[in-house]
Amino acid sequence: MALLSFFRYPNLVKHLKELQKYLHEPPSTTDWEIVVTNGSQDGLCKAMEMLVDHGDYVLLEEPCYAGTLSILHPYKPKWLPLSGDKDGLIPSSLKRALDNYKGKDTGSPIEKGPKILYLNPNGANPTGTSISTPRRYEIYKLAQKYDLLILEDDPYYFLQFGEEKSPSFLSLDTDGRVLRFDSFSKILSSGLRLGFVTGPKELVERINLHMQVSVLHASTLSQVLVSQLFDRWKIDGFLSHSSKVSTFYEKQRDHMAAAAEKHLKGLVEWHMPSGGMFLWMKCLHVEDTKAMIMERALPKDIILLPGQAFMTDPNKASPFMRAAFSLATPEKMDIGFAKLAELIREEIQLQRK
Repeated sequence: MALLSFFRYPNLVKHLKELQKYLHEPPSTTDWEIVVTNGSQDGLCKAMEMLVDHGDYVLLEEPCYAGTLSILHPYKPKWLPLSGDKDGLIPSSLKRALDNYKGKDTGSPIEKGPKILYLNPNGANPTGTSISTPRRYEIYKLAQKYDLLILEDDPYYFLQFGEEKSPSFLSLDTDGRVLRFDSFSKILSSGLRLGFVTGPKELVERINLHMQVSVLHASTLSQVLVSQLFDRWKIDGFLSHSSKVSTFYEKQRDHMAAAAEKHLKGLVEWHMPSGGMFLWMKCLHVEDTKAMIMERALPKDIILLPGQAFMTDPNKASPFMRAAFSLATPEKMDIGFAKLAELIREEIQLQRK
């Protein structure tokens, strides 16, 4: 493993280790390591390729980030979708899924039980929900009981709205069973394509080896740019910048929620996002939003994603849809949701014919 440092910019890794210690203080007694990746999804993809075999059971909250589903679909996994609410993943749903699996166990030595739990814990894509602190402790205890490896995909960690941030699963990890994925895309620039994976040294080293035979390493230019920012900002300056970005997105959320309240009340229902950049809405009188959005919304300059894109079964009807408040101005949100209200009313009439 002497090549480990050759494929990463040492000064950036030093800054990132200091940042992780400051934010999360990983309590595990096992050695932990960091590898810089081409965006956090690159690290997530390599971790999935390392850990998932064809036909494996996979635990995740549904709806789930579409990119994660795209990574997993080629493995034809046995999905164990979990339920959530406005406070994130429901621990009893996780326990029920694990207990039900045990009940179906055939006793075959070939049959392998669930080994990974994928989590998008803060400002989740697409729901905008964050797992409450008490639930995090419950979920980690269940991971211990059933010997699960937690994949903590947390690109919206710095976009939690409110004064205090919830503890990460890495900060709870006494056993060395958490692989954490961080991103600079949401707080610096998505074009940098820079993320990093933190976790048990043995697993992180395997991801690094995978990088060496695929992309070699993350962009050196991007690594140097971010390293120079940390040289100038230090941790306090970086966190100050991140706080300003979070405040911007929180205001964007408030503008979109106001537009939804003004135009969509009675047509859709939603929970106020606690972080991230998405508003997840359920159409109350439309059983499936796919055709409405993909065929009839675009000509009206309405760009949303249908709920099916975030489900383990993409053929199942879904009344949900996702809107993003990252770029639109308040004026465009108002116009867009007024058009969406008109579209939904038209769709209701189409369904009645």
